[in-house]
This record gives sequence, structure tokens and C-alpha cells, in this order.
Amino acid sequence: MSIEIRNIHKQFGDFQALGDVSLDIHSGELIALLGPSGCGKTTLLRIIAGLENADAGTILFSGEDTTHVHVRERQVGFVFQHYALFRHMTVFENVAFGLRVKPRNERPSEEQIKKKVHDLLSLVQLDWLADRYPSQLSGGQRQRIALARALAVEPKVLLLDEPFGALDAKVRKELRRWLRRLHDDLDVTTIFVTHDQEEALEVADRVVVMNKGNVEQVGSPQEVWEHPASPFVYGFLGDVNLFHGRAHEGEMHIGVEDQTVRLASPEHHAAQDAKAFAYVRPHDLDVRRYTHGDEGIVAQLTRAIVVGPIARLELVAADGDSPSDEQIIEAQIPAQQFYEQGFVEGDALVLTPRKARVFVA
Repeated sequence: MSIEIRNIHKQFGDFQALGDVSLDIHSGELIALLGPSGCGKTTLLRIIAGLENADAGTILFSGEDTTHVHVRERQVGFVFQHYALFRHMTVFENVAFGLRVKPRNERPSEEQIKKKVHDLLSLVQLDWLADRYPSQLSGGQRQRIALARALAVEPKVLLLDEPFGALDAKVRKELRRWLRRLHDDLDVTTIFVTHDQEEALEVADRVVVMNKGNVEQVGSPQEVWEHPASPFVYGFLGDVNLFHGRAHEGEMHIGVEDQTVRLASPEHHAAQDAKAFAYVRPHDLDVRRYTHGDEGIVAQLTRAIVVGPIARLELVAADGDSPSDEQIIEAQIPAQQFYEQGFVEGDALVLTPRKARVFVA
């Protein structure tokens, strides 16, 4: 089922939760709504589900206006962060619940319900837990049961609100892979909300980055990572360093006096000594020991964290005269290079960006 979201507005008192949001979701697609707390992603999900009403705008399912269709008639499955399983029911009864409360003329027979539930429990690889109660399950198992229950009513659309948010990192990673495989097998249109960039980039076909009630960018995981459309997207996706400087005729200058770095920015060829800022990922910084006269950003190594093959360096560069102007710069280099160079805390190093994204203020 395809979903068309057109000019959705939602206000809570003086707070604008959504401002003129439009989005097309293709049938069978897995979409991630990604953004910080309060950006409007859960509100948008609830409006799609019919759990919340928009102040303005329309929602269409496969071309049909469902803006005012009741949640029960939208054929939507919903999975919340905190499982929402019935504690007094067994796993089997939890999954069967949606089938048993259907109107009499739509309700399957008890034999059909039994087969459907066992098929679903096999699908989520938990058929051996049918007689257990939620309190006897791990967090990851509970979430998979919640998903099986949502799928029992054969929804056209599956909506997941921070589905793995309450789980530890290892279980989250396992369930992310499992959800992707499950989605590919079922081919149901799926939208999930997350504030975890790694989760969105790893699982989704397309990522919708949201900020302050608006859509900042829509694209494949690779597109939003490689070509962020705005400073917000660049800063939100992954670790990043921010450098201030001036842009002039297709070049940005960072640093002062002999510690100047020039970054090519042909997209800003018309800029005339304009205030600018550059985003540089930690792994896009070249790092070497400083010797007098070197061009680049001179910084002092304050901390080194070496875990596995990567050395993460924290450095301080003072671009001004007062300590308040100091900023932490993060760089990542191979651990082998770190050991070969013999870097120690307190060393003066020089940094040169290999790749940067420049924005003119």
C-alpha cells in the first residue's frame, strides 16, 4: 500500500509539532522517520495511524483519502517501544487477541486462529514460547511477540514507534537485522520512528530526516550520509567537526596567519568574503606531527582512545585569544598509524581536511 502525506499541520497549544509536511511512501517500502526528540516524527506516525488528528492536510492510502477514517478501519499494525503486551495472557493469547476481537462475520474459526498464530510465532522464531507469559520473556523476545501480534490482523501498513529503544545495544543490533529480513519476506509497507541514526541508516530503504516539525531531507541512507542537504542533517548524522571561516570566490579559509587551511568550495564561487562554516567528519582529517611552518590547523592532542583498529583522538585548537574560543576537534586514524607515529597526549599536531562540506551563512 502506498501512502501520500499532503501538507500536514499539527499544533499543540503554542507548540507547532508539524508544519506543512508532505511525503510519498511507496508500496512495500521500509521508511525511517529520523530526528531528535520533539521533531514531530511520532506525531506524524500517529496521524498516519489515525491515533491523532491533523489540524490541516490529508493522508491517502493507495490514492484513497483516509484522513478521517477511524483507526480500526485503516488496516494498520502498530508496535510501541514498550511492548504493550497483556501480562495476564500467554504469548499465544496475546498474538491471537486481534483476531478474536474482530466482528463475528470477519472472525476466523478457532482452528484458523490456532494455525495463524503458530505460523506467526514461527515467522518471528518464537513458536517454542507459545505457553509462556510476557514476564517470562526477555525484552527482545517481548518485542518480537508484539510485532507478531501487530501482523496477526494482516495490516496493509506496519508502524513502529522506537521499536527497539528500550533494549540494550547488542539486542538492538540483532533485532535490526531480523526486522530487515522479516520486512523483505513480508513485503508490507513499513514506517518506523527512531532517533538512532545507525538504526535508520542500517535498516531503511529511505530515510526521512526531521527537525522542528519539518522534513529536512528524504533519501537513501547513502544519499543522506554522503550528500546532507542542510547543516542540521550534516550535524545530526554521525560525528562531525565544525570549523568557522570565510568563503571567497570558490574557496573557504579556515584558521589564522600561517595556520590557514584553504578548502575548495566551487559551489560558492559567487561568495565575497562571506562568513562560512565547514563540516568535516573525524575520519576525513589527515593528522601529522607539527613542525614549524606547516600549513594546517594546529592542535594539541588532549586524549587518545585506541579500541581495536581505530584510534580516536581529541584535540584542542585555540583560534582566538581566550580559552572560551577553544573547541574540541575529533579525529580518527588507524591504530597502527597512531602507534607508529608515537603520538602522546600533549603533542602538537597539524590537521588537514581531506573532504569537507562548506555552507555560507
